[in-house]
Amino acid sequence: MKRTIMKNEDHVFIRDLELLCSIGIHDHEKQAPQRVLINIDMMAYPSSVDVNDDHENVICYETVTNQIRALIAKGHVNLVETLAEDIASLCLKNTRVFNVRVRIEKPDIIADTRSVGVEIVRCNDGV
Repeated sequence: MKRTIMKNEDHVFIRDLELLCSIGIHDHEKQAPQRVLINIDMMAYPSSVDVNDDHENVICYETVTNQIRALIAKGHVNLVETLAEDIASLCLKNTRVFNVRVRIEKPDIIADTRSVGVEIVRCNDGV
């Protein structure tokens, strides 16, 4: 897929959002929530209106963070890949966001590692 070169683009990011999440395929992972670290970089078209120091005119990272919390609160997810896809879809619902990178890490699941996880990049179909 060919990507149009943007002269201007905004990046809205969330770094190291640490949440407890019921996630994993193993029985011990289904017994108790575990820590996940979530990183998101949303690439967006610049606002078509002046920002005017008004949060209604920007992509609000607080709103996205709360939406992720609500998504995780829905219940158990088997795969980190599924959670990453769900978060990417959530971000891409904002029409200004044309590309999103989602990285999810499980820092406590495999001994002798800092973390394991996945990173995906998704874009809106029109781009």
